[in-house]
Amino acid sequence: MNRNLILTLLVCILTTACQAQRTPLPTATFTSTYTAGQLIPTPRYNVPTAGRHTVTPEATATQHKMHTSTPATASPPSTITPDNSWMNLPVLPAPGENIREIYETGLSLGNDPNAFSIFGDCQSEPDEFFGIYETDPLTLDSLTPELRETVAHFNGSFNRASPTSQDGTTPGALLWDQWHRGEYGCTFSETPVDCELRIHRPSFVIIQIGTHFESRNTEYLRRIITQLIENGVVPILATKADNRELDHRINRDMALLAAEFNLPLWNFWAALSELPGRGLYVIDGREEQGAIYLNEEAQDIHRSTGLEALDIVWRMATQ
Repeated sequence: MNRNLILTLLVCILTTACQAQRTPLPTATFTSTYTAGQLIPTPRYNVPTAGRHTVTPEATATQHKMHTSTPATASPPSTITPDNSWMNLPVLPAPGENIREIYETGLSLGNDPNAFSIFGDCQSEPDEFFGIYETDPLTLDSLTPELRETVAHFNGSFNRASPTSQDGTTPGALLWDQWHRGEYGCTFSETPVDCELRIHRPSFVIIQIGTHFESRNTEYLRRIITQLIENGVVPILATKADNRELDHRINRDMALLAAEFNLPLWNFWAALSELPGRGLYVIDGREEQGAIYLNEEAQDIHRSTGLEALDIVWRMATQ
């Protein structure tokens, strides 16, 4: 079969209605190799350095909505074990001083101090997440002076489409040089991550991905995190609202990665604990996906705590 036809069919399957079929993830039991004060952790496997990563994603997608909550008080990082102790972490991160070193390295490499990016699926796209901060003056006016300052500082990053924030995106898709379809100013010689770092030059990246997962989810995330740190970009890791995998392993592993690399964790999952049904619902006709869609109240919590997490990390990196 013609290669272009195969590619077209794959992209259609992966993006149609943001629906996903998933391969169960084995339980992760990795241990941290991070040493305090060390900028780049040593991964358990060989991670490609700068350049192209070619990975064929193993999973597809689902269409959802999401949002935000009452912020929790930030507290010092906790030691995470391979169980569900991550559930007790605060919503907002308490970044370590290592992120200042990462940030300053990025500035020396030419990163834009006024730019951030989002790595995520359809729930992270502008219309579902941050775009309102650049399109709705009333929402902007409702923010505290500090958060309005943050929006002004990163103006241009909240309401932009990007190759790293699309329907059905998985960690593997971010490392696949066909995922962007040659759009967004990307070339087929680069992955979506490579492309986003080249065209937007972010100083920070919010990684909120996992509703669509694959068997090598954690390995792919570790590659992505390593690439970001090598390029002087501060990763902000986020837990997700749903438990589609049924055993919380995606959120647990995200918390483990945050501890392994000593990175800020935005524990969005914890922000929904007071909402009935955690603010999640099932869409008619897509019952097999389960309760993965955020209602309006949960979406507001998603948006507001995400902005607060960005504000905290930005101020820590630049103070």
